[in-house]
Amino acid sequence: MLQIIYLDTIHSTQKYLKEKITTNELQAPVAVSADLQTDGIGSRENKWISEEGNLFFSFAVKKSFLPEDLKLESASIYFSYILKETLQELGSDVWIKWPNDFYLADKKIGGTITNLVQDIVICGIGLNSSSAPEAHASLDVAVEKKKLLENYFKNIEKKVLWKQVFSKYKLEFYKNQNFYTHINKNKVSLRGAKLSSDGSLEINGERIYGLR
Repeated sequence: MLQIIYLDTIHSTQKYLKEKITTNELQAPVAVSADLQTDGIGSRENKWISEEGNLFFSFAVKKSFLPEDLKLESASIYFSYILKETLQELGSDVWIKWPNDFYLADKKIGGTITNLVQDIVICGIGLNSSSAPEAHASLDVAVEKKKLLENYFKNIEKKVLWKQVFSKYKLEFYKNQNFYTHINKNKVSLRGAKLSSDGSLEINGERIYGLR
């Protein structure tokens, strides 16, 4: 199993891991988790509000570690869905809004961002596991964070093929129909969007990738 570093407070697990990977102070595979983030990263360069006690972690793996049929553009869907299944084993009703958000019913509870640094894939995940800011929700099951991470990384290390993850993700994609995504800073409805086998969407004849 990859090494997991636990910290009390950090500006951002993803920024920290990027810095340490870039300077060769840490080598993949490795993960960093913290009880509090002071400068968490959200989608579209927004700040993720990080209330103390929630789940914040990032991990780094070599690109060659990924399943051979997984396109990098859909890595966030892949990593998110495996965490969704790990939580589902505990009884959670969490689902994944395309391409990288964790939802309970119509409330966002977290998200995933994936970046490439040289040949290293760095994935950051924030999840409201115990509390949430206004207009958001928190996880519907109690979790012991260290045990959850251990189980999650065990599932990651199984290297389940993308086509197997996608076949299950596709079955619940209909939940996206009443939601929106942002494309080139424009808010776009997901109603009528068609999900392709590589994880991209076809909207009004245009092919859209998550790219985060």
